[in-house]
Amino acid sequence: MRHRHNGHIEPTMHTQNVLLNRTAELSPVERDVLERSISEIKVIPAGHILVRQGEEVKVSTLLVEGIMTRHVDTADGHRHLVTVHIPGDFVDLHGYALKRLDHDVGALTEVRVALFPHAAIERIQDSNVPLTKRLWFCTLLDAALHRQWIFRLASLTALQRVAHFICESNARSLAIGVSDSRRFAFPLTQADIGEVCSLSNVHVNRVLRQLREARICEVRSGHVEIFDLPRLVSTGLFKPDYLYLNRLTARRSAGEDWSSDD
Repeated sequence: MRHRHNGHIEPTMHTQNVLLNRTAELSPVERDVLERSISEIKVIPAGHILVRQGEEVKVSTLLVEGIMTRHVDTADGHRHLVTVHIPGDFVDLHGYALKRLDHDVGALTEVRVALFPHAAIERIQDSNVPLTKRLWFCTLLDAALHRQWIFRLASLTALQRVAHFICESNARSLAIGVSDSRRFAFPLTQADIGEVCSLSNVHVNRVLRQLREARICEVRSGHVEIFDLPRLVSTGLFKPDYLYLNRLTARRSAGEDWSSDD
């Protein structure tokens, strides 16, 4: 566990990118309001459940480092992922309005999170309309991601699902400045990818081999290396519109102006 230092998120990542940077950067005033609303910074180990289904929630969580998931457990104990979160995501902002979640929120890797008491979010809502709209945008983006998750599972082949998910992960990493369109951290196991894409471990292994042998991309040692982003985008039928990125990031994530010689 780690508390905030001098009212700010310690800059182990680019704070200006982590905090809600999707379509435009936060103003210094907005960033200051958010940082002053943090009650605590915590480090949570991999596998820990931060919020359990049905529990009352009084804080919302901003992911600063690591990977988190939302998932639902079946009666026989099997986990079904419904969302993967990366740094910059509010993982349970909808809990501010709902007060109880219909799913678990857990740490897939070791994570570092900033906690926002709902009382602080209430103050933002009462006094800062532009920042309230940004928070509202976060919940709407969650819904857009979930709709695309359903589309991916319902409409795409195994190869397309994995390629689409890698494209999405690259685009979201571009938005927070931790991808250069060629390499980014991807600390998911083949089993995790299988859960995301509703595929067996054997099937995921086969698809990743196809992508590697076609010199499209390679997943190895907790990273993705992209050899041909336009082909990856084409393979996954990926269109970044649903992520509501700024124009430059959207173009980069779609492989426009991409050159293997860069």
